[in-house]
Amino acid sequence: MNNNKNRLALEGGSPTIDNKLPSIKDKSGRQIDTKELEEVKSVLESGTLSYLYGNKVKKFEKLFAAKFGIKYAFAVSSGTAALHTAMVYLNPEPGDEIIMSPISDMGSVIPILYQLAVPVFVDIDPKTQNIDPELIESKITKRTKGIIVTHIYGNAADMNPIMKIAKKYNIFVIEDCAQAHLTMYHGRYVGTIGDMGCFSLQQSKHITTGDGGMVISHQNKQFQRDIRLCTDKGWPREKKVRDHYFLAPAYHMTELQGAVGIAQIEKYDNCINNRRKTAKMLDELIDKNESVQLICELPDTIGTYFLYCFRLNPAYFKVNIQKIVEALNKEGLPCEQGYPGNIPLYLYPVIKDKKTFGTSGWPFDMPHNENNYSYSEGLCPEAEKACEETIVLPWTEGYEDKHVYLIADAINKVIRAYEK
Repeated sequence: MNNNKNRLALEGGSPTIDNKLPSIKDKSGRQIDTKELEEVKSVLESGTLSYLYGNKVKKFEKLFAAKFGIKYAFAVSSGTAALHTAMVYLNPEPGDEIIMSPISDMGSVIPILYQLAVPVFVDIDPKTQNIDPELIESKITKRTKGIIVTHIYGNAADMNPIMKIAKKYNIFVIEDCAQAHLTMYHGRYVGTIGDMGCFSLQQSKHITTGDGGMVISHQNKQFQRDIRLCTDKGWPREKKVRDHYFLAPAYHMTELQGAVGIAQIEKYDNCINNRRKTAKMLDELIDKNESVQLICELPDTIGTYFLYCFRLNPAYFKVNIQKIVEALNKEGLPCEQGYPGNIPLYLYPVIKDKKTFGTSGWPFDMPHNENNYSYSEGLCPEAEKACEETIVLPWTEGYEDKHVYLIADAINKVIRAYEK
């Protein structure tokens, strides 16, 4: 027996993973090749880098809409921009409320605040770590204008009961699909079930344009606003004179990004299939018992693994979860404690301490608000536990079987070392 190999790297042993794993940060874990180069080269040779005068972004939008079987697709500069576009389109009154999960990226809540609406956090289903539909109705008030449903880690949230509640109260549903490209729910792509779907195309996402985003919808002009204008300063460019209809940002995608998107969308299915295949392989290789639980997919859904996550029961370990995370990293396996970190969104200072517009505390402390909005520990106990107990691994289509075996070995080595 090689004692040095079996000894934790954190305690002086040899790391399980000697070489760097494929990464979403560079070509090792991304599907980028001569196709992207050819598309970008054609843009540079044309000298037309703005989507206003080119055709690459327009083509990318058409390809994206066709892939999802939806009528409208609007390319924007980021996933946060996509969600903000949805909020500009919805046009809530200052102080209106938007229901959301506390387990999401900050990019899900920033658009709410920028429209002077108030985030109302609903706790998660601990098995899936998506928003718990059974808890939504109790948080609805006369000021509830929308629900942002984040499909976390690539897993589908339970959309049928959410849409039933939304229809009952006439609430607009925005699907945050930044982590859930081509995720399926009951035979439909997430993003096509609610009123609007928002995607990120940032470096780590299933397909990428470096930064970028996409907004998709079955309809347009529902609120007497054109979605395109919500991305372009409220400016109807077909008119011969400048005439801005309403307040809106400029979230243009460039032709260079659109060119990369055209090449990337051809690789969508391969990316998803690779991520899912290797993730399911790891499911079988990890030692699962009372101390280790996988994050569940709902029945009749197909997850697409933006991240690979599993949960530890602290009662079964001799050390805290942070120590386990440290040990896994020393074994050569990059990982983190919890998502979006070891605390949920509402415990970030920007929300908890209301650090928004100057010293006003708006939109939380707007004079006409009837509710005293307070964000503190205990607000969403299941989310807080999940942030403490979940191990989050980056995932990529670049993983091969050999990488998965190494990842499983590293996890099992550390778990066995620290279990009681």
